[in-house]
Amino acid sequence: MTLVLDTTVVIDLLRGNEANAALLEPGREPLMISAVTVHEVLAGMRTGEEKMTETMLSSFVAIPFSASEADLTAHWWSSYRAQGITLDFRDLAIAATAVTRNLPLATSNLKDFPMPELRVEQWPPPPV
Repeated sequence: MTLVLDTTVVIDLLRGNEANAALLEPGREPLMISAVTVHEVLAGMRTGEEKMTETMLSSFVAIPFSASEADLTAHWWSSYRAQGITLDFRDLAIAATAVTRNLPLATSNLKDFPMPELRVEQWPPPPV
């Protein structure tokens, strides 16, 4: 199944989190990331990680942030704010990337993604 990866999952992969290694198995459907995730990962990159980071990012399909995502992000921002809930714009944008493509979002921060129309998968998956 194709997934959109949240920034937390990409960072865990870069840090060598073995629990997320299943995402990189050969033969798996392409993994996608939002352009917002590209920004977050590059902005937080440590000195000496440039080559590894660029290699990992290039292995994903990067989805541009378009007017469709901007519209949904603005809708959520207003709706949640009216309820007294402030969500991070980056999380809203990443969620909108998944929702507009009808794809699940893999994240380790479930609380950041309360949108009922978003299919969220916890990564790494909880122990069975």
